[in-house]
Amino acid sequence: MTKIATCDLAEIAARIQSGPEAAGVLVGLADVPSALLALEEGGFLIEATRLVAHALPKREAVWWACMCAGHTVLPGLPEADRSARENAELWVRRQTDEIRRTAMEHAQRAGLTSPEAWAAVGAFWSGNSMSPLGQPLVPPAAHLAGTAVSGSVALASVRGDVLRQMARLTKFLASGREIATGGQGRLEHEEA
Repeated sequence: MTKIATCDLAEIAARIQSGPEAAGVLVGLADVPSALLALEEGGFLIEATRLVAHALPKREAVWWACMCAGHTVLPGLPEADRSARENAELWVRRQTDEIRRTAMEHAQRAGLTSPEAWAAVGAFWSGNSMSPLGQPLVPPAAHLAGTAVSGSVALASVRGDVLRQMARLTKFLASGREIATGGQGRLEHEEA
């Protein structure tokens, strides 16, 4: 998993807000891939998704959020949510400031309540400034994009049928692993 192998595990572990049991699983581990495996084997799938969200490069993390959101999307998705995801995916392909800001506009129109909206927020927080155009630059804190992505993935995992959460998280983590190795991490739309 070359895209996460050299990340600072201590820095990322501090960001994932794990409880004492999950934090105990990470004691003595040297790198993110071994931490990911330990969390998965310990049944700490939510913490494992947070780890992936913060360890992946921002571009790949936003893509992962989009893949997870697409897996659980329900019929009748509001236009603002659909546009938020489309713009987040577009930002992954072309990281321009205009696309990043448009993604955030759609996330705000969507009410910041969906996996799609939070994927778009992840794109916005991956840029060099959160301030309006023409204002002094206000860089987002380094952890914010990962926080938005982990929120998107968490929301996607419980959308529609919360009883599917653990099975979904397992699929999401497989997708994240594939992305961490340079793959696309695509997920098929979930069957009803």
